[in-house]
Amino acid sequence: MPKIKTNRATAKRFKKTASGKIKRRSMNMRHILNKKSSKRKRHLRQATLVCKADHPAISRLMPY
Repeated sequence: MPKIKTNRATAKRFKKTASGKIKRRSMNMRHILNKKSSKRKRHLRQATLVCKADHPAISRLMPY
């Protein structure tokens, strides 16, 4: 049985934590930043965890 290839686009966007959860960047930080408050932009800089429902799909794309 051949090994499963990792989807490179997924590997660049997500990271697995030591406990097995999946970490992602927040959206809405690319452009049109002048109408967003400093507090909102500061919170968007921090990474968040992927919701439990999306775990199987991302895990299939990133098996290792």
